[in-house]
Amino acid sequence: MIVVYTGDGKGKTSAALGQILRALGHDLRVACAQFMKRDDVAGEQRFLASLLGDDFLVGGLGFFRDNQDWTRHREAALTTLDWASAKVAADVVQVLVLDEVLYALGAGVLEQEELQALLDRARERNVHLIMTGRGLPEWLGRQADLITEMLPVKHPFNQGQGALKGIDF
Repeated sequence: MIVVYTGDGKGKTSAALGQILRALGHDLRVACAQFMKRDDVAGEQRFLASLLGDDFLVGGLGFFRDNQDWTRHREAALTTLDWASAKVAADVVQVLVLDEVLYALGAGVLEQEELQALLDRARERNVHLIMTGRGLPEWLGRQADLITEMLPVKHPFNQGQGALKGIDF
C-alpha cells in the first residue's frame, strides 16, 4: 500500500509515526528515513533512533533556502533515497516511511524518476510505503492508495507564536 500524508496543516510526520507504532505493534519490520530534516532537531528523532536503531536515518541538511546549497541538498537526498532503496532491496522491511520526501521533490533535489524506481520496487516486494510532505504531485497522487490531507484550521503561528518544542518539533 502507498500512503501519503500531505497538506499545509500540522500532523503529517505525527501521522506517519502513528503508522510506525501500529506496524511495530503487529511485529512488522519498519524503517524510516527523514529527508530535508537535520539530525537532532526534532523530538521524534531521538525516540526513533532508539526504537529503530539502524533502520532510522536522518538524511537531510535542514530547510532548503539558498540555491547555492542545492548540490549539497541533492547529494543528501540521493544518499537518503539510496539508503531507503537498499532497505527494500534487501527485504529487511515491510513498512518504509519517507518523511518529507514530498518536500525534497518540490525543492527539486529529488526527481520523479528517482522516487518512482523506489515506488515500483516497494510494490514488487509488498512493502508498505508511507510518504509525508507538502505539495503532493499529481503523478504520485494517482499511484497512492490512501491520501490524507492535513488542513490548517487554527494555529498559534498565525498569531505570531514561534514553534514550540515538543509540540511543533
